[in-house]
Amino acid sequence: MKKTVVLLFAAVMLLGIQSLRAESKTEKIKVSGNCGMCETRIEKAALSVPGVSKAAWDKSTKDLTVVFDASKASVDKIETAVAKVGHDTPLHKADAKIYEALPGCCKYDRTAAK
Repeated sequence: MKKTVVLLFAAVMLLGIQSLRAESKTEKIKVSGNCGMCETRIEKAALSVPGVSKAAWDKSTKDLTVVFDASKASVDKIETAVAKVGHDTPLHKADAKIYEALPGCCKYDRTAAK
């Protein structure tokens, strides 16, 4: 009887873990930027979105790789957060005033971002 209960509990736990994994999604998003300060700002903005567990921006490819819970976050929400800190994405462009307030090294070519 004890073995059956333990096995049943283990099976339920495994199913629970599988259902959590099923909601986890990984996406790459193009984000305009130039330097290490951009990287820090972009990753911090993405991680501020509830449900985002990982964010890594690659300076050379301009790709932001994010891992998030699809039931809590979306690409649109992540791109909105990144645009709010001054970085253009495919779906959202940063406000001109916020972009202009970025440090000089962070000002990317906005015509290329279109």
